[in-house]
Formats: sequence, structure tokens, C-alpha cells
Amino acid sequence: METPDNAAASATAAEEPTGIAALGWAEASAEPQYRAAVVDLLGALAYGELAAFERLAEDAKLAPTLADKAELAKMASAEFHHFERLRDRLTAIDAEPTAAMEPFAKALDDFHRQTAPSDWLEGLVKAYVGDSIASDFYREVAVRLDSDTRALVLAVLDDTGHGNFAVEKVRAAIEADPRVGGRLALWARRLMGEALSQAQRVVAERDALSTMLVGGVADGFDLAAVGEMFSRITKAHTKRMAALGLAA
Repeated sequence: METPDNAAASATAAEEPTGIAALGWAEASAEPQYRAAVVDLLGALAYGELAAFERLAEDAKLAPTLADKAELAKMASAEFHHFERLRDRLTAIDAEPTAAMEPFAKALDDFHRQTAPSDWLEGLVKAYVGDSIASDFYREVAVRLDSDTRALVLAVLDDTGHGNFAVEKVRAAIEADPRVGGRLALWARRLMGEALSQAQRVVAERDALSTMLVGGVADGFDLAAVGEMFSRITKAHTKRMAALGLAA
């Protein structure tokens, strides 16, 4: 999921790669802890894409028109293709895909259960806001990955078209009934809190991932930088809310 101007990634995208980020997978994977972190990261991403496919397929059932239903089905297909690329990459680096995904299944399932939309518009806002927060997080991490893994992660974070679709539909709904805006703004704020809590919990529970973020494996991150990263993600969320016509 993308935003029109991806503010969360822009601050890091221009940096020249150093350390592990300047290496390819063959060299970088010689470090066991780094390899473990990448397997965790790809496992989390793969399960996230699989869950996105399932959710979009479910959301299609709530679509008010056949055209909307077809659009969501197309997006679901794109998410499944992303899942397949991640699954194949895990296999290629001798990691069992199901085992790599398993540690993240409960946290992601809990998040989706706790934030189940009650209607079509809440589903659109969840996909736009929730998925974009996750994408911002992974893009921040990708800057510090080896070049081969980074290219894959950025490729599977490509926009499936859901962002513009959600903005168009939500803004039209608010224009038709301004009262909708207040309800959806509250919903989006809840999603923001739940998504950040879930991301922090997942990282804290996986030693290799947490070490990557604070600089023990991947070059350049430290605790202050992690705080700045979450600040950029929060600012990007505010811009998305404005794009939807909602108050942050």
C-alpha cells in the first residue's frame, strides 16, 4: 500500500548504502544473526500478504457494486502474487516458508480480529491506513537490508491500486454524507494505535529483528533512529488522513 508521497520512506531513501546494506545476499547471509533476521522479516511479510489476500477477498463481499467487487478481487490477486514471491524467496534461501510465517500468525490474526470492519467504508479505511503503516515500517527496515533482499521487499510493497481506490470511495461517501467523516476518523485513529502496538510487539518478541532495528546487525539504526522512524510513520499517517478527507 502506498501513499501519494511516501513521507515515511523519503527521509531514508536518499542515503547511500553502507555496511550490510551495501552487500548482496551471498555476502550478508554469512552472518547467522542477519540471516535469521531476514528469515523473520520475509516470514512476517509473507504472512501479511497472505492475510491481505484473504481480507480483500472478504471485503469484496461487502462491495456495493459489481465494479467495486471486481476491483477488490484484482487487488486480492496482486497480494497473493506478492505472497508467492516471498514464499519462493524463503525456499530459495533454504528457509521453510510455513515455519518462517508461523511466529507472526497469531499477532497478525489478533490484529485483524480486533479491527474487523463493520462495513464497506471501514474496510477501505483499514486497508488504506493499516496496510500503509505496515508498508512504511517495512520500507524503513528495507533501507538497511542487503541489496537482493531490499529489492524483493520493495517490489512486494508496490501499490496494488488500493490506495487511490480507497481515497476516491471514502471522499465520495463523506461528500454524500459529512457525518460519515467523524465515524471514520475515530476508526482510523484506532487503527493507527493498534497497528503501531502490533508492530512493536512483533519486533520485541523476535530477537533477530529487534537487534536489526537497534543496530546490532543492520548498519545505521540506533534507539534514537527507531524513535525517529516511528515519528516519520506517524507523519505519513497524518498525510493519509488528509488525503481521505479525515481529521488525524
